Amino acid sequence: MTRRWPQIWERLRQSLSVEESLNTTIDTSKTFLDAAKTLQENGESLEPLKPLLQHSSSLLDVLCSPLAQVIGAGLPFVPMGIALLKLYRPNSQEQTTLEDCVFIVSQIAYLESVKEILSSDINVNWDAHFQSDAAVRQQIQKLNDIELDYEAASKTINCFRQSELAQVFNQVLLARLISANISDAEILTERVAWNTHRYLVKAWIESGDITKNVIQTSLGEWQKTQQKFQSIDEYLKSQIATKPEEKVFNEDFSFKDIYVPLKARNVDKNGKLDTKTEPFYLETWSKTLILATNPNTQRQVMFIQGGPGRGKSVFCRMFADWVRQNLHPLWTPILIRLRDIDEFQPSLEETLRSRIKADFAQSDNGWLTDRNTRFLFILDGFDELRIERGNNQSVQRFMRQVGTFQNDYQDNKAGHQVIITGRQMALHGIDRLPPNLERVEIAEMDVELQQQWFEKWYRKFSTQKTLEFMDFLQIPLDTTAASQQVTQNQKSCPQQITELAKEPLLLYMLTAMHRDDTLNINKFEQVTETEAKILVYEQALNWVLTKQRADTRHPDLNYELTRQHPEALRRILAEAAVCVVQSGGESASMQMVKARLQQDDEAKELIAKAEKELGEEALKTALGAFYLKSNDHGGVEFFHKSIREFLCAERIKQSLEEWTEPGRRGRTFNVDEQTMDWEIYDLLGYGGLTREIVEYLMGLLIPSKEFRSVELFKRLENFYLRWCEGEFIDAPPENFPQKKMRLLQEQGIKQGQRQVDIFAGLNVMILLLELHRYAQGRDELKQQIIFYPSGEPLEDAWTGRLIRIINYSDGVKLGNFRNVAGQFFYYTNLSRAYLRGANLSDTDLSCAYLSPTDLSGVDLSRANLSCIKLSRANLSRAYLSGSDLSGSDLSCAYLSRADLSSADLSGANLSGANLSGANLSGANLSDANLSSADLSGANLSHEIFGDIMWDENTNWENVRGLDTAVNVPEALKQQLGLS
Repeated sequence: MTRRWPQIWERLRQSLSVEESLNTTIDTSKTFLDAAKTLQENGESLEPLKPLLQHSSSLLDVLCSPLAQVIGAGLPFVPMGIALLKLYRPNSQEQTTLEDCVFIVSQIAYLESVKEILSSDINVNWDAHFQSDAAVRQQIQKLNDIELDYEAASKTINCFRQSELAQVFNQVLLARLISANISDAEILTERVAWNTHRYLVKAWIESGDITKNVIQTSLGEWQKTQQKFQSIDEYLKSQIATKPEEKVFNEDFSFKDIYVPLKARNVDKNGKLDTKTEPFYLETWSKTLILATNPNTQRQVMFIQGGPGRGKSVFCRMFADWVRQNLHPLWTPILIRLRDIDEFQPSLEETLRSRIKADFAQSDNGWLTDRNTRFLFILDGFDELRIERGNNQSVQRFMRQVGTFQNDYQDNKAGHQVIITGRQMALHGIDRLPPNLERVEIAEMDVELQQQWFEKWYRKFSTQKTLEFMDFLQIPLDTTAASQQVTQNQKSCPQQITELAKEPLLLYMLTAMHRDDTLNINKFEQVTETEAKILVYEQALNWVLTKQRADTRHPDLNYELTRQHPEALRRILAEAAVCVVQSGGESASMQMVKARLQQDDEAKELIAKAEKELGEEALKTALGAFYLKSNDHGGVEFFHKSIREFLCAERIKQSLEEWTEPGRRGRTFNVDEQTMDWEIYDLLGYGGLTREIVEYLMGLLIPSKEFRSVELFKRLENFYLRWCEGEFIDAPPENFPQKKMRLLQEQGIKQGQRQVDIFAGLNVMILLLELHRYAQGRDELKQQIIFYPSGEPLEDAWTGRLIRIINYSDGVKLGNFRNVAGQFFYYTNLSRAYLRGANLSDTDLSCAYLSPTDLSGVDLSRANLSCIKLSRANLSRAYLSGSDLSGSDLSCAYLSRADLSSADLSGANLSGANLSGANLSGANLSDANLSSADLSGANLSHEIFGDIMWDENTNWENVRGLDTAVNVPEALKQQLGLS
């Protein structure tokens, strides 16, 4: 049966024998609130409804009145709807229909939602600019035009926000908000519509027998839905609202106290950063995408990349809470640290559910398909996924799941969206990224952001010292008269301090250390970026271990708490860092840390002494005090990844120096060969050194007085050569790979002896490559330290050591070699290496020497080959799609039938190169030298990759074979006179 609202309202009037009044001076809000208050106190009385029915045309008329009274009264409105249902039912000649109930209850539920959403912002005066209710009444009139049948009423019950009633109600509220000059009126209106369903549910539950025979859904189902909303509320309160309130390290202030919005830049589909346009606010970009109405934009997965310390994780916690406060339930934020996912399921839906322990996800199989809830999944730390290092297939599968998830839930109208964060290298080596990936990179803090940050810092520490440090960094503080007190600092700020202060984490560290008088500015003169970071971390560690929590009453509080001196604490922290790194995740068990310390007699004695005085929790106390925290699994993790990487590098440096320490009583070295061999496996027999750890390691080693570069190179090279011959893996049981495997497996880390052996050898190779690069820049060392990964070049033969290593590594897991060592092959000498058919995709071979080298059939897709020397190299059938070959020397190279689609060959020397049958579609040949090159049968265009690109500086002199080339662009034919 079809119903119209005027019929229902008139019937309600008749039931109480009231007639419509034309008195427009009646205060509708007062009438409405008086009725609500009386019904709250005496639910049996229907008399309060008379004035409401007499002087209103609908319940929504209350929106024509000042909203402050309605919002501030705090009265429940649902009882009014139930009273109207009672009034309506016994006085109707017909049975109450579903359409009747929906017309009445939906208005009350909508007003409850208005009250809740608008009252959440206590700083807004909803009536300040409200002058006329004409626009609102015009929209209310449209309510009379709606015809509601059973099907439409059922759809309203199932999903109010998508109903015809919602559209009309929204226009009423929108007109009211716009007439009061309220910003974000459309978003507020959408939030109210999304929120109405929970009050519809509440009304159906409280209506009891009144609607029992009208609505098919059972009371139990409504209660289950209500419990779901309550569960979401509890999750937001405990897991999202608390995040900005968490303390920064061991300070007495929280993240929200010093957080400032970050800026970002776009990253294109090829991973290149847009540096030409001005950075934009990251929050604004994120809001724009999640609030977009364009269907294509709604399908985009947002990927936010940034280096260590750029503020990715803090942004996640702050943005999640902003969404909770300003967009829920239009969007409900779900924040997941990817490091906390222990096991990945076959689908993203199952993976998400396994991590979200709240009842709304655990007890409802349809939690993602319910059209009344829409989630914004914020997945923090893509580079911290607990997937075995080098397993690009698993990482790629996860990214494919995310892309598919985003598409699927746009198609079924649920509309969930995903934000992922990670370091720049997080997507490196993934062959096929989801096409719906929208990438940005967090930019360095500019002066504007630094000023905002210091304004917040000044509120916490309003001292002359803060102002002086700002002046030193040349950052103005405009918002306080105190800035006038600072005297001009005559000492100039070193460039590296200026650069480090652009990173949020390092800005905090620098400022906190300056506050505590532990920052030595003089050390930062003329150092590299890595050296500057090392200085900050070194000074920060000294500050934390000695000064941070000390005061006049407890000048040595750290020792009182831990019974460890600073040197011992630093050693414990370093070993903990090694444990976390070797665990392959973001944390390590206390058992693993303790077991590692037990291997060293000195450390073992220190822990035993502390446990004797403080009990069995002594180690946990020591670790928990400094940059570490306990997690849900009973382990420890570092507050920040960079600190962990720095400490791990410091621990490796210690061993490298010990291995070359001169021996006594005729011994060449203090550490014998067998001991060193085991320590290499113990320290390096895990998933692979990261670029960050290696950078810190070399930055620590080079200035050290204990760094004996030649001796270290010879000892490591000796190990490398013996490893290549299988000496360690073939040794009788229990050999070193087996021993390390056993120790790891005892701590729950699944790694076989071949994996241990491969990682130990490849990590040593990485160290040798770093020593080679270091020595080649120094005249006194360049002849003493030369590393040939594939063996020293022979005049009349190829060297095959490297291809055997690649095959051995990839035999355990495809792509193992490139994922562990591939990023360290820049400036490497691979002359005369036999690499036919090898997988070197995504490898950094920039400025490497590959002339001559057999690279036929090699997969070099997306490899960095810029400035490379490949003259006369054999690259026939090589797969070079998307590779960076800019500035490379490929003169006379054999590239027959090579795939160079979308390759960057700008500035490359291809003179005399054989490019017959090569695929050059989409390749960039700007400023390239193609003189005398052979392009017979080459493909120069493709419908996917597009035409080759060239400019006025491309040299086509004496180029051969263009007459037989395929898909030659018309513009090129005209330029060369071939058309």
